[in-house]
Amino acid sequence: MKSVKIYNRFERFWHWMQAALIIFLAMTGLEIHGSFTFFGYEQAVRYHSTAAVFLMILIVFAIFWHFTTGNWKQYLPTFENLRAQIDFYLTGIFRGAAHPVKRDVLSKLNPIQRLVYLGLKILVIPIMVSSGLLYMYYRYPQREGMVGIGIFELKSVAVLHTLGAYILIAFIITHLYLITTGQTVGSNLKAMITGWEDIEDDDDKVYNPKTTEIEVKADETTTN
Repeated sequence: MKSVKIYNRFERFWHWMQAALIIFLAMTGLEIHGSFTFFGYEQAVRYHSTAAVFLMILIVFAIFWHFTTGNWKQYLPTFENLRAQIDFYLTGIFRGAAHPVKRDVLSKLNPIQRLVYLGLKILVIPIMVSSGLLYMYYRYPQREGMVGIGIFELKSVAVLHTLGAYILIAFIITHLYLITTGQTVGSNLKAMITGWEDIEDDDDKVYNPKTTEIEVKADETTTN
């Protein structure tokens, strides 16, 4: 067993900030829909719009980082070991089976994660951003001669935005569960906090393309 640097500082910042913003957007969005009252309607709308702007800024930086570092390749779908990964989540995890896909800095996502994250990045997130912008900049009521979308089209945009929000909420709930499916219950969470993860020592070295160095440190718990 060895401890390998899987996530760098920006990657961890982007992950936690994105999670916090999405959760906050879900809370304020549900309040806008009247599910509960916490901030008050007007404040919830204001906070929701502000958080949405911060999320879009974060998305721009994340896109730039993914393409400049080559990490966009992490999301390319693969069907290799896909069936084995599905079997692991359905039954293997309850039998103490070994993970079918071993993670390192060059391959951080298993086949299911690749498909899910790719779908979020090219479908769900763009739909949420575009529908949110339409809703933010819609002016009601429409005066005669004004150019804009009608109230019936606006309802469709709202339904689409809400559907996307529920998909993201479902993803977060599932994600919280899958956090516990690492080598230990807390290993995945620890990796996303510290950047280091304990991995079975199949190879002596793991290459990090960002630093062009081998980033490996001994696991004190296994060397003592």
